[in-house]
Amino acid sequence: MIHPTAIIDPSARIAQNVAIGPYSIIGPDVEIGQGTSIGPHVVIKGPTKIGKDNKIIQFVSLGEDPQDLKFRGEKTCLEIGDRNVIREFCTFNRGTVQDKTTTRVGDDNLFMAYVHIAHDCQVGNNTIFANNASLAGHVIVEDHVILGAFSGVVQFCRVGKYSFASKGALIGKDVPPFVKVAGFDAQPAGLNTVGMQRRGLSAETMLNLRRAYKIIYRKGLLLKDALAELQKMITECPEVQLFIDFIQASQCGIVR
Repeated sequence: MIHPTAIIDPSARIAQNVAIGPYSIIGPDVEIGQGTSIGPHVVIKGPTKIGKDNKIIQFVSLGEDPQDLKFRGEKTCLEIGDRNVIREFCTFNRGTVQDKTTTRVGDDNLFMAYVHIAHDCQVGNNTIFANNASLAGHVIVEDHVILGAFSGVVQFCRVGKYSFASKGALIGKDVPPFVKVAGFDAQPAGLNTVGMQRRGLSAETMLNLRRAYKIIYRKGLLLKDALAELQKMITECPEVQLFIDFIQASQCGIVR
């Protein structure tokens, strides 16, 4: 299952049923879990740990040095979970010692062609990155997020659970859970109702989240006053707590 033209460093740890295509290069300190398939002309540089049953298509670069002028060759890592699909020409970089040291990608994600995950990013589970979506350094993308084609997230921003970015959106502030954003200077554009329906949220929960959205974005309240209003809804709709916790933890400010 390993093509004879593939170059694999002796220190790499490759599970028995891993497939590696022609002319791929697996460097030192790389670990690849069971059932993972690696296409031709893939380059994986360590330290990188890749989990089980991932599908990595041709011409992908994983674990390369971070694109950060502060990087001086320190030992940093890339970690990728299980059952991810990584399409053509994706680039995932390792972390930096100035932040988390490790760039992490969770499970069951789809990364379409030309996606870039920069140093120290933390990507959750069940996300979809459409073609050419890019993360600058130190970005957090939580579970079930969808980033449209050619969208981008500025460094240190956080994208909350179940949120959605339209094609070409440039996100320069934190995006709260469930919120949809659009535009070059990304602005809120309602709730990600389609994504919420797909995840099985009840009609009552969605109605309450619409109320919460209006409190934050439509009533003209100061953020502290909007949070006070949201506190009154927690008993009726526990999901509102996600809004509250996210906004209170925001370092960059939220799109508003």
